[in-house]
Amino acid sequence: MGYDHLLAKSKQNGGTSLTAHLEHVAIAAEAIANAFGIDKKLLRQSALLHDIGKASTIFQQRLSQKQKDPTQLPFRHELASLCFLPLVDKTYWEDLAELIVAHHKSIKKDARAKGILDLHDEFEADDEEGVVFEMHTKNWESWSADAVELLASFGDFMPRSISLNEAQEAYDFAHSYSQRKHKELGWSELRGALMAADEFASAAIEETEVQIKKSFRTPLLQFYSRTSPLHQLSQKPSHDPRLHTLVTAPTGAGKTDYLIRRCRGRFFYTLPFQASINAMYRRIKKDLADDNPDLDIRLLHGASKVVLSQDGKTYEERLIQDKVGAAIKVLTPHQLAGMVFGIRGYEALMLDLRSCDIILDEIHTYTDVTKAIVLKIVEMLVHLGCRVHIGTATMPQLLYDQLLDLMGGKEKVLEVALTEAELNSFDRHQVHKIPDWDTALPIIEKGVAQNQKILIVCNQVQRAQEIYQLLKDVPKYEHTPMMLIHSRFMRSHRAQKEHDLKEVFNEMQEACIVVSTQVVEVSLDISFDLMITEAAPLDALVQRFGRINRKRSLETIGTYKPVYVLRPPNDEKAALPYKLDILTKSYDALPDGEVLHERKLQSKIDSVFTEIGSPEIDEHTIFSEGRFKIRKLTHHKKSVFLEMLDIDSVTCILEGEVTKYQSLGSEARIELEIPVSFKSIAFRKLKRLEQVGSRPFVVPDTAYTYECGLEIAECIPDNYKSFEIL
Repeated sequence: MGYDHLLAKSKQNGGTSLTAHLEHVAIAAEAIANAFGIDKKLLRQSALLHDIGKASTIFQQRLSQKQKDPTQLPFRHELASLCFLPLVDKTYWEDLAELIVAHHKSIKKDARAKGILDLHDEFEADDEEGVVFEMHTKNWESWSADAVELLASFGDFMPRSISLNEAQEAYDFAHSYSQRKHKELGWSELRGALMAADEFASAAIEETEVQIKKSFRTPLLQFYSRTSPLHQLSQKPSHDPRLHTLVTAPTGAGKTDYLIRRCRGRFFYTLPFQASINAMYRRIKKDLADDNPDLDIRLLHGASKVVLSQDGKTYEERLIQDKVGAAIKVLTPHQLAGMVFGIRGYEALMLDLRSCDIILDEIHTYTDVTKAIVLKIVEMLVHLGCRVHIGTATMPQLLYDQLLDLMGGKEKVLEVALTEAELNSFDRHQVHKIPDWDTALPIIEKGVAQNQKILIVCNQVQRAQEIYQLLKDVPKYEHTPMMLIHSRFMRSHRAQKEHDLKEVFNEMQEACIVVSTQVVEVSLDISFDLMITEAAPLDALVQRFGRINRKRSLETIGTYKPVYVLRPPNDEKAALPYKLDILTKSYDALPDGEVLHERKLQSKIDSVFTEIGSPEIDEHTIFSEGRFKIRKLTHHKKSVFLEMLDIDSVTCILEGEVTKYQSLGSEARIELEIPVSFKSIAFRKLKRLEQVGSRPFVVPDTAYTYECGLEIAECIPDNYKSFEIL
């Protein structure tokens, strides 16, 4: 008898059969068990049992419902799955209960109050015991036999009927176990392993076996043993018994190669901005292609399910980009911060990170909160047995000392820096302070006349758009190639612009102008001739300067190119997203009309960042002073994580793309989305697709162009053509 009529996913979500899903999860579970040193038989059995409650007639009926009925009693398939523990020897019941009961929900204080202990609190009183069990075993006789036979078909369980009394005993055991576990502090390795297998299989589906075989491979990194007299770090030894690394060196010294050479196995590479990790992902793929054919290298950020490929024209869909097992994963620190706050899936992330190499490149801590989170990330990584490698061009000594202490001090940390003589060869920028944009315009005009490539950096998207439009309206620039890049572009357009910036504008031999925001700040391998930039924190300015005169040769050492820095504004609002006092200190620390000497940069950084605040975030984090504070089999709500990081990003789509967006799958929808801050869009009374995709706001077509991106001021209902939500 077949069981294809039993579905694990609704037809709207792919219609995967329950048989196929359990098989896929079991395949992933065995590989994950091998990788993480977990009992393979136990994890395979949990993979087959975890969703068997979906065979319930109630679950199957609800899958076919077009709309949820708010009056229906809750049904959690994992709780129904617990009733099949009698198929297994009782010595395994505790571990299996731990694996199954919370593979979706916290057992207590779940965001939607659907965990096992939440449901008992809501529906059971002293005189109403057994209500939750009855909700999840309704029609038991009509569906449990099919479920048992389905499980037996895998060859792991003996086919025998389970009486309702046996089911009750198993369920009560799991409930009692959950009550005990909730009193314990710590994280569950088992929960993380099953969640990892379940999510991997749910993403890869029929490709699970192929994809999991590519996972957990150790990359061959001999490519990064290359040496060059222009990259001083390439000539410094990286083999050292100390676990961790702190590298301080200017852009172009070879930090990336050095940090990767310090890795011994699978590694995670973090950078602070989306554009920079897109570039790093492509760079590492290209570097390692010959020695590592078909290596599992993944990219992870908000838009990383769709990645512009090397040719700049096609897109790679990365269905498993955020799942466990990548040989190399390129990501932002925000993805690691989820572990600090214990949001859903943190156990799977911790398993994946454990004992791996973690590269934290160009740590940017513009706020006290982000600094505190970075320190907490490092503290947890060290506790997990990770080897932590930190690279920076600029870091306040106060922060450096804190990181060094967290990683175990000089006995456990290899510290690497260039000598003053070596630093002198990286002097390449002559800094000029200018009062305003009116002063900048003649400088731009002269640069174009001298056939220079000009990079303009603004701190706010709206100002970048205004400056770009101002320059576009200048008749003499009619034939000068020009582009604008910032964060408010449709994601497919943003990827194309990143490609054009590096492969087209960067390679031009004639005058061109690029206007941008901070998206160009870190690790974009571009080299322009002249910069106009708004004032920013000194460490950020140094990163921006690194896009000017970046290409080094023996002939170019000792030559300088100009960077012009605008005076800071007079009010806090205009200074955003930075603090005005930091902008003022940074501006004051810069030379004017003189070369910015690399050997003097550290003292300038320390003169700006004279103190580093330490906001109290421990009440929201799950780890402190070497101990976990979170209750087992639980996770925290994501809202705290978003609030602490001041992340309020939402998405928009154009009114003309609504029908297309509604018809596409989740992966393809991402290409059409435009990221914006919630604060900037929420009060504009725009319509929103509440039930589709990322619940995007719908913006008028007239508010967006490929050239300028989304103009927030034009996002008003009066600009809609005839939009109606279907």
